[in-house]
Amino acid sequence: MPVMEIHRLNALSDNYIFLLHDAVHQRAAVVDPAEATPVFNALDQLGATLTAILNTHHHGDHVGANQSLLARYPDAIVYGGAADQGRIPGQQVYLTEGDTVTVCDREATVFDVPGHTRAHIAYYFPPEPGTAGGDLFCGDTLFAGGCGRLFEGTPAQMVESLTKLRQLPDETRVWCAHEYTLKNLEFALTVDRNNSALRDRWQAVQSARQRQEATVPSCLGLEKQTNPFLRWDQPTLQEVTRSRDPVRTFARLRGMKDQW
Repeated sequence: MPVMEIHRLNALSDNYIFLLHDAVHQRAAVVDPAEATPVFNALDQLGATLTAILNTHHHGDHVGANQSLLARYPDAIVYGGAADQGRIPGQQVYLTEGDTVTVCDREATVFDVPGHTRAHIAYYFPPEPGTAGGDLFCGDTLFAGGCGRLFEGTPAQMVESLTKLRQLPDETRVWCAHEYTLKNLEFALTVDRNNSALRDRWQAVQSARQRQEATVPSCLGLEKQTNPFLRWDQPTLQEVTRSRDPVRTFARLRGMKDQW
């Protein structure tokens, strides 16, 4: 069975675009293309044809290259959330919870994960036979060490969305759309300072960023240990937020991060 190759492309100041490549058939799909040039360059280097654009939400730094890519690859299919209809350029397929998308001979399950926006979705590719972990493309819902701001959604929606994602296997690779990890962990230390796994991760990320290395993908098991926005039910964070209610605890953590 062919293995889907994942290429991480830099875009804008801190965005990541993900190119999914089927080397057997020389087909590719792209996740959240902020800019066209990095995608064109990668496709040319691989000798691949773009067949699909997978958007997680409508923000410009995730859909900015859709029209340029379609101009060169007019047969490419544009996927996005059903509730984003009219907001994603070139969208042709409108996805909801439980739908599946097949690209590069891999099938992804769609999760509705509103919070950052009202129509945000995520794509989860389960592990292939003989491999350890699946691949989660979560846009701006879950970050390495953090989560997205609540622009259109509510804390209750975001808790429900993150609950769906944290139920995935620990070995899941988390392909989030921004290089925010170091700043996220610096904030996390202000609310969870006695977490030894968090301190170790912060030191490792500091070293990686000094070497200009990417910190994406992350591992979901590590997120569960160190990301405060997946740990609203931990007593240490409940004490910091003075609440044992999951939504209120999360909301107070998110408010603290917004003001940090």
